[in-house]
Formats: sequence, C-alpha cells, structure tokens
Amino acid sequence: MNLTPKQVLFIPPHATTAIERDFPIVEISQVAERESWRKEINRPIYHIHKWWATRLGSVFRAITLAALSPPDTNNVWQNFYKSHQFTDKVILDPFMGSGTTLGEAVKLGAKAIGCDINPISTFLVRQAFTRVPETKLRAAFALLEHKVAPEIRRYYQTRDPQTGKLISVLYFFWVKTVTTPNRETIPLFSRYVFSQNAYPKKKPKAQIVCPSCWGIIENRYDAIDLICPHCEYRFNPQKGPASGQYIIAKDGTRYRIKDLLPSNGNPPDHRLYAIMALRPNGEKVYLPVGEEDLSLYAEAEARLQSETLPLPTLKVRPGHNTNQARSYNYTYWRDFFNSRQLLCLGLLLRSILEIEEKAIREQMLCLFSSTLEFNNLFCSFKGEGTGAVRHTFSNHILKPERTPLENSIWGTGKSSGTFSTLFESRLMRAKSYLDCPFEIDFKGDLTKRTASKKTLSSQPINVHTVETWEHFQKKQDSLMVLNGDSSHLPLPAKSVDAVITDPPYFDFVHYSELSDFFFAWLSPVFKDRYPEFAKFDSSDQGEVQDKDPHVFTRQLATVFSECQRVLKDNGVLVFSFHHSKVEGWAAICQAITIAGMVVVAAHPVHGELRAATPKKAAKAPISIDAILICKKYSSFNFYLDEQTIISKTKTLGKRLEDAGMSISTADRFVILASQMLIPLSQQTRDFKSVCSLLEQVHQAFQSSC
Repeated sequence: MNLTPKQVLFIPPHATTAIERDFPIVEISQVAERESWRKEINRPIYHIHKWWATRLGSVFRAITLAALSPPDTNNVWQNFYKSHQFTDKVILDPFMGSGTTLGEAVKLGAKAIGCDINPISTFLVRQAFTRVPETKLRAAFALLEHKVAPEIRRYYQTRDPQTGKLISVLYFFWVKTVTTPNRETIPLFSRYVFSQNAYPKKKPKAQIVCPSCWGIIENRYDAIDLICPHCEYRFNPQKGPASGQYIIAKDGTRYRIKDLLPSNGNPPDHRLYAIMALRPNGEKVYLPVGEEDLSLYAEAEARLQSETLPLPTLKVRPGHNTNQARSYNYTYWRDFFNSRQLLCLGLLLRSILEIEEKAIREQMLCLFSSTLEFNNLFCSFKGEGTGAVRHTFSNHILKPERTPLENSIWGTGKSSGTFSTLFESRLMRAKSYLDCPFEIDFKGDLTKRTASKKTLSSQPINVHTVETWEHFQKKQDSLMVLNGDSSHLPLPAKSVDAVITDPPYFDFVHYSELSDFFFAWLSPVFKDRYPEFAKFDSSDQGEVQDKDPHVFTRQLATVFSECQRVLKDNGVLVFSFHHSKVEGWAAICQAITIAGMVVVAAHPVHGELRAATPKKAAKAPISIDAILICKKYSSFNFYLDEQTIISKTKTLGKRLEDAGMSISTADRFVILASQMLIPLSQQTRDFKSVCSLLEQVHQAFQSSC
C-alpha cells in the first residue's frame, strides 16, 4: 500500500512546542495508573460531582506542560514536579466536562477558559473552583444535621432482635418481582446469595435469602445444597428463577421478563427482603424484614403524598443510554427512586434551599446532586470488603437493577455514598485540594505495587470565575467558565496558546441523556437564575454527539474550526482519544482536516482504569488514550509509510509493556490508528478511503505480529 511518498520524518520540522517532539509516555503512564485507582482521592477537585469519562489529571498536567514548553525543553518529565508560572499563556478546553484541563492549567500558572454545552458540567465546574470558607460549609452542614437529619434517620432504622432497641440501618435490600398469568409472583433473583466478600475464596462467609420463608441464612458463597434452618426448605442458593431475560415459574413454565411488566405502564414492583444494620458498638448485622420495617416504609409512602416537596417531574427521553430503562417502564426520572428515597431527598433538598448565602447554598446543592448517584433504585450492592454501593452509572447505560440497594441517604460513620459521608470525602476534600493541589510522586514500575506519596508542585488554586473576555483579560487569576456551543466562542481570533481537551465519542456515552438524571432535580431550582437550566432537558442542538459518524464528523469539525480560529498561528490543538472502530478514527481524521489542521504527532498513554465495570466486560478492553497533537495546516509535507507506522506501533507498545503495563489488542489498534492519522491528515480523503486505509494497515500490522 502506498500512503504517500516514502519520506520518513518522526519530528515535525516546524515544532514550536515540546509535545510535538516527544512525551514521557512511560513515566506519565506509571503515575496515571496509580491515580486511576482512586481518582476521587488523587484528584478530588474533578470528582466533586459525577461526570463521565473524566480524564486523568496527571496526564493532562503533562500534556499542558509539554504544550506550553518550547521544543528545546530537555525533558518534560524532569519538569513535571516543578512549580511553573506560565503567566502569559491561555489554555482553552471546548469540552470542559469536569474541568480537568482548567485545573491543570491554572496549577501551572496559566489562564484557562472552559466551555461546555451541558448545564450540569458548567454547574459542577463552577462549584469545584469556588472558594468558600470551611467554617461556613461546616456550619451549614451542622444546621442541616440539626434540622433535617433526624427526620431522615427516622426512616432508616430497625429493631435489634438482641436488645429490642432501634438501631441504624445502613442498607435495605430489595428485589424486583413480576407476576405470571397464573398469579404467581416471582422475584428476579439469579441466585439467592445476596452478599459475599469481594475475595470470597479467602473469606467464604456469605448471606443467603431463603426463597420459601425469606429468612436470612449465613453460609458459604458457593453452597449448592442448603436446608433453611428457619423453615427446613431445601434449595440450591446458586439457582434463582431469573436467568438472562427469562424467569422460570414453579410449574416449569418459562416467561420473558418484559412480557410480565405491569400493564399500567408502571415500573416493576419491588419486595424488601433484607436489612444491613449497625449496632452501637460498630458491628454490622444482617436482619430479615419484619412487620415494623414494612410499616415504617408505608408511613414514608403516606407522608410523601401529604408533603409539598421539590421533586422532579421531567420525563426520561428516548436515547441510546436511556432506552433500556424506558423498556422497563421507567418513564419519569422520579421513577428511579422509591417512596422513602423521594421523601427523604425531598426533605433534604427543601432544607438546603432555605440556606440564605448563595455560594454556600450552591455548594450544598452540588453535594445533594452528587448524593443522588448513590441513592436510587439503579444502585446495587458490591459486597463486603469493598465500597458497598455500586452507583447508578457503573454501566454506560441506565441498566435497571434487579436487586437494588437502598442506601440510607444521610448516613452514618460506617456508610458509603451518603450525604454526610460525601460531605467529607468529596466536597471537603475538593475544597482542601484548592489549598494544597498535590501530585502523586510515584517511583517504580507497574509490576510492583510500591507505595506512592503526595508532593506539592503548584501554588494554591485561587481563581475568580468570569463569563466574559473583558473580565478575563483584566485579572491574572480569572477563570473563564462558559455554558454554550463551542462552535461559537466569545473569544477574539488568535487569542489562545493551546487548546487541550477530550472530545466526546460518537457512539459511546451520550452525556445529556445521562445528565438529565441530575438536571431533573436541579432545573426547577436553577431555572430562574441560570438560563441554561430553563429548558426541557440538558440537551442542546449544538451537542457533539451522534451515532452516525458522518454527522459526528460535521459536529466535531465545527468546534475544531472554531478552535483553529481562536488558536495562535504556532499554537497546538491537543486532545485525547481512543476508539475500537476505524469509523471513529476516520471521523476524527476528517474533522481535523475540515478544520484546516493536521496531526503532527501522537503519543500513547495510560488513560483508564482497567478494572472499571464496562472494561471488565470487554474481551479486549482499551486502557490506552492516544494524545493527538494538531497544528494549523501549512506545507509540512512529512509522511510516515506503512512499515514505519507498524514498526513504531510495536516500539511504543513494547516500551509500555516493559514498564509493566498490560497492552491489549485493542490498545495496539489505538496506537496504530493514532500514528496513521499523521499521514492521513496531510491530504483530504473521503470517509470510506480513510476507513479503507486504516483497515489495510491494521491487517498488515496483525499479519506482522
């Protein structure tokens, strides 16, 4: 195959930044790997609230440093932990998401501009960078704890059979049920083991529910023949009535679960079957459900009908990420919560809205919205020995949970994902990071789980959020945060030194479909204050998100074209990207070309936790991000031929493997495709041609391996 005349140049002849020449892929991947295990701890400022596909801060620090450093910089890695003051540099992120680029830019002393079309993104970024006194936040929390926490805790308690006293409930265990035409109600258990340790071979003790009397039995996680000590019923704990999309009735009849959904259009019914409670001495205990527990829930149901609370009314719109929930009759966002959750969340939100000071109120609203992710019927139980609550967005689609876990909303000291625990672990940790923006100082390789430490490499983050270019220019410590379409930015031409971003993927996560989950609660609160919340949902006409790669190309090209306009002549557009299909890479390539830019370099780096739920389900998970470096088109005329691309792909993969990183076949494709974009972006080609060339070289690469 002949891509171009076989002139091989690895280094762009007109490099103006260090990132065009080289990038410390091994060292940064090692730090990034460590960060990815606990992102909310290692970069708390970007995890004050849920956002999807949040990239790693250490990677974007290195990208920003390399993009702002001259090409003769000795080594970006040598400067990684040094304090910098790029006071005359301006960084733009047109898809700011959780604000990673903005935070890393200001930590390096640069000025930053972020824009996102999604109102949830804009809201969370503003809250992340807002400085408020810790004393005021703690005072507001204490007031809520005094005012509304007792009301919420009242609905999360049960009676201890040992003492007869009421004790706190950590979690209520529920199971969905369906009713057959013969009036048999069947719980959607795939197995009756509902709690086991994350490492069951080491700690085999598990909790099992009896399908006959619904008693709780403690036995091994792998038990296959059990006699219930409460009712003497014999059963196999590993075989429940549900398997895949079907259930088996007692008479052996097989039914499709969706065919048995309620005919009135409501979501499936649920049955409460177990409780994890907390004794005063800190002991966790599993208990069966009693009449008093059912009466308490009924009381919450009745009170919900009598209270006037700020609850969501928004419908769940059809979409790639929402259709599975809708197919189970989840047609309104309030359907994602049971009556007790709606009551207690409504009481909490009503109290937060009574906080007088706007800045403090909005910080608490951000915390409230973050709490929703761990307190709804799409959550499940991870098990003992790990974070207990598997949150709503552990999958990239809104997958109805057959055995949902009801968290305790306000929480206790032993809770996970509750308002009180997230106050400390998310909100206060993020505020502390503003004062001490640390880096992970990691020495070693990925084959050795050696300890890492934290080191300060930046001045405190102290910025003032503005919304206009005029205000942005006036102060060095201003941060411009915009909500809107990034294809029309209120910025002068050639005003930005570097564009650093992570664009959406055309067929992956449709952000606004998922962010409606939060928008449904926040929109009624903010619609009179912020224009972006005064609409039907969190979507927008200008979204760069479409399953059709041709439409996605056009959408992305409009934003890249605007980036080209505001970028200085020698500036760089740098973005991270990975995709398993040639269509994704062809779309990116064409968007770059249409925007009048070319790819001048590409570097692979660790970008994603391999243990993430969607990745564990993949045969060949992608953990590599390609860092693509683009510049305004000029007569570069440097090319890479097929054999050079294949050779370089192998070399880069080996460098990462030698450092201890596991490289999948899909990762190798990411490296190969990113290198291919260098020659492919030099000449205008149609979509099919780009796909064909990518396929050809990929086949040649596979043959050579």
